Amino acid sequence: MIKTKDNAEHRTSNAEYQNQKDVQKTFEKFVVPSYSRFDLVLERGEGSYVWDVDLRRYLDLGGGIAVCSLGHAHPEITEALTEQSRKLIHVSNLYYNELQGRLAQKIVDLLAPGRVFFCNSGAEANEGLFKFARKVGHGSGRFEIITTIDSFHGRTLAGIAATGQAKVKKGFDPPVVGFKHVGFNDLAAMRGAITESTIAILVEPIQGESGITIAKSEYLLGLRRLCDEHNLLLLFDEVQAGHFRTGKFQSWQRILESSAADGRGGALRRPDAAAQHSYLVPDGVSMAKSLGGGFPIGAFWVREEYAGVLSPGAHATTFGGTPLACAVALRIFEVIARENLANNARKLGEFMLGELRGLQKKHPEVVREVRGLGLMIGIEFDPKFPAIELVKRLHEKGVLTVPAATSVIRLLPPLNLTEAEATEGLEAISEVVQEMKR
Repeated sequence: MIKTKDNAEHRTSNAEYQNQKDVQKTFEKFVVPSYSRFDLVLERGEGSYVWDVDLRRYLDLGGGIAVCSLGHAHPEITEALTEQSRKLIHVSNLYYNELQGRLAQKIVDLLAPGRVFFCNSGAEANEGLFKFARKVGHGSGRFEIITTIDSFHGRTLAGIAATGQAKVKKGFDPPVVGFKHVGFNDLAAMRGAITESTIAILVEPIQGESGITIAKSEYLLGLRRLCDEHNLLLLFDEVQAGHFRTGKFQSWQRILESSAADGRGGALRRPDAAAQHSYLVPDGVSMAKSLGGGFPIGAFWVREEYAGVLSPGAHATTFGGTPLACAVALRIFEVIARENLANNARKLGEFMLGELRGLQKKHPEVVREVRGLGLMIGIEFDPKFPAIELVKRLHEKGVLTVPAATSVIRLLPPLNLTEAEATEGLEAISEVVQEMKR
């Protein structure tokens, strides 16, 4: 199933070409070994495909872990980078630049009145929310943030303290104080964890790293009520699930829209399903990954009520919101709107979920559950089938996916994935499932 293509025109010279073993030896000698890497050396990409140094082609259903929103080497991203690099790549945030303001306005228009801070990654975006929350609570002596078990909020010291997974904390004691974890989708547990020190609740509307677990609409609405009752901030981490991956700009908007459409919105449901997503307004949202389509950029939004909390000198970053990064992000917004890629994420997501759930019914002894929303899908296998081994088997079929938890593989493909490409990936997954059954 692995396909090849002549890559000669994409290599500048034979002298610069290194085979897989050469590249791996260089890594082993000079790169910090903080990643467990698969035995693939990728050289180039185009659309939903990547090629390795041996000219083998792979369908990329991992999307750089939900990053490559328009796939690989998209011509409009290249054009935006080229055009802007000829004008202005970087100026410090001591000055204004038009593109940063335009990008902030675009985000605000899609969320609610508020302000945006730009940084370089999801971890930085969450760090900004942590500082924002502490600044809000400083006058009242409140600093504690409640997050959830199995959450993931980054690899910084505060990020791993906020993360509800013991494995990411190991070896980094003592932890940053001010974080506690309760069960996900458990409103009673969240209520019981609130103390006089609590200032905020932070959740991922869809938990990605732990295997694609979706918040219930009544849970999200209940969190908003809880925060209002106790004068707390409601913060959403949309780093992985955001930027139209579920079919709306942010995943909580899609979750509540879906619940309104099928009548599960509860006491706060409005008659107009399309307006439901705007009825719940959080106080802060972190985002990154697909925002830049592969170019590093992160951001966090805060509600207008808190616009002045991070005043001059309270927070900063050297590279946040450069003209180059903002030009790329703005172009991605343009392509997504013009090509109606939010709707494509919905349609293809429903198609893939339907096919995969059919596969699960045929082979329940191999596939335990399929869950997801839009192009954010988790396939949970029986625990006797480790996710890492399943991902490797799919490599042999010419497909890239992302492991999660112990036995879940994630599908996080580009938003412009085609039905033919989706079908190709589904066929490979089906083959692996049938092989597991033998």
